[in-house]
Amino acid sequence: MDDSRRMALKSGFGSALYLLGRFAFAEEGYLSKQVEGFEDFRVASDAYIYGYPLVTSEMTRRVMTNVDAPQGSHAPMGQIIRLRQYPDASFTDVTAPNADTLYTTAWFDVGDEPWVLSLPDLDGRYALFPLLDGWTNVFEVPGKRTTGTGAQAYVITGPGWRGTLPPGVKEYKSPTSIVWLLGRIYCTGTPEDYAAVHALQDQCKLVPLSAYGKPYTPPRVRPEPGVDMKTAVRDQVIRMDAVSYFTLLAELMKRNPPAAEDAAAVAHFARIGLVPGRSFDESKFHPELARRVPQLSFDRILFQIRENSAVRNVNGWMFDTQTGIYGTNYLNRALVTAIGLGANRIEDAVYPTSLKDAHGDAYSGRHRYVMRFPEGQLPPANGFWSVTMYSADYFFVRNPINRYSISARQNLKANADGSVDLYIQHDSPGKDKESNWLPAPEGKFVLMMRMYWPSERTPSIINGTWAPPAVARVG
Repeated sequence: MDDSRRMALKSGFGSALYLLGRFAFAEEGYLSKQVEGFEDFRVASDAYIYGYPLVTSEMTRRVMTNVDAPQGSHAPMGQIIRLRQYPDASFTDVTAPNADTLYTTAWFDVGDEPWVLSLPDLDGRYALFPLLDGWTNVFEVPGKRTTGTGAQAYVITGPGWRGTLPPGVKEYKSPTSIVWLLGRIYCTGTPEDYAAVHALQDQCKLVPLSAYGKPYTPPRVRPEPGVDMKTAVRDQVIRMDAVSYFTLLAELMKRNPPAAEDAAAVAHFARIGLVPGRSFDESKFHPELARRVPQLSFDRILFQIRENSAVRNVNGWMFDTQTGIYGTNYLNRALVTAIGLGANRIEDAVYPTSLKDAHGDAYSGRHRYVMRFPEGQLPPANGFWSVTMYSADYFFVRNPINRYSISARQNLKANADGSVDLYIQHDSPGKDKESNWLPAPEGKFVLMMRMYWPSERTPSIINGTWAPPAVARVG
């Protein structure tokens, strides 16, 4: 390449790619013909978005399992994490955590040997134990909605496994070697209910198939010294240059293969050296893309919210109707990974999210807001509902009463006409209204509603016969 063309590439590449990333990456057009390397960039960006869930899952797994014994929100591979209380504002392992259920989770690898998950009798308590593959698809979800609350056992097998199952267990086949059990058990948060849920958590068991029905002691492990345990996973992923990113993605795809329906999309990635089952071929990758692809592709993930056919926008609340199972909607899968890693299937949970008030202005703790539910119009959910406060980065916000979400368990006070107001503001609305107060930070914030096991009968958010009310700024 001559010097004049090289200089033109360096000076024009960033601005052109920004415009292309900002405005949907047109397939044809003047810019695509003028900017050298555009086709490589387009393919690299598609590959980045396609692999974002798998890379993010892996980085999350590394952080959450990089300990020598279970402690807090971490546990070694194959050992259950039993969170004993709701996460607080210091928790940054997963974006958009919830403060309504106690997590009972584990990471394990079924590529070499199946694992057996045993669940206790929940005595009617609401719970679900979704199993996610490496691409963040929920491939099975035992729990109250699907399998009831009685004692049950499942053997989770990996891709291509063939063998004999022990009696009394059902096979769940994982499409990938890596599996994330992301169990949630509803808890009111009182000392008595904490104790009851702790007892249930202690009865959840996870063992390799070869140890099923036998005494089992997990092997000792040593934490990896090079794992960053402080930086949020999302930030760690964004900071990776494209070569490092695709090198990791290629290694992960060896044991976590793409789905059959992905074949057409994945075939294009060979152009930049990314082929399933092989190590990344850096020689085919345009060097000018190494720094540009990650940030612009992440922007593309977030910018497509309005054009995403899976996203509904009602009364200032947006929610995704295709969580948990994504098919070939890779942009949507990446979006959910970025703002709500570990999301459930739509039948199990809906997550309406609001960034702006009823007038279209961004939320700020400098103002006061009210969310009013008319009489009889509280969120229709068979499991539970809540509204959670997050910072602009989707993490919990410190506040004087340590309340990160608000729901019926706060014994909400109704107005004289039967309506229920939620007070969303930085300062207390007064002692007589604090049961209905969701504390806000001083700066920008985001609201997320959770509706677990949403009603499928009218009124229902799934069929559009119910919608969250708008949040109004007052005063």
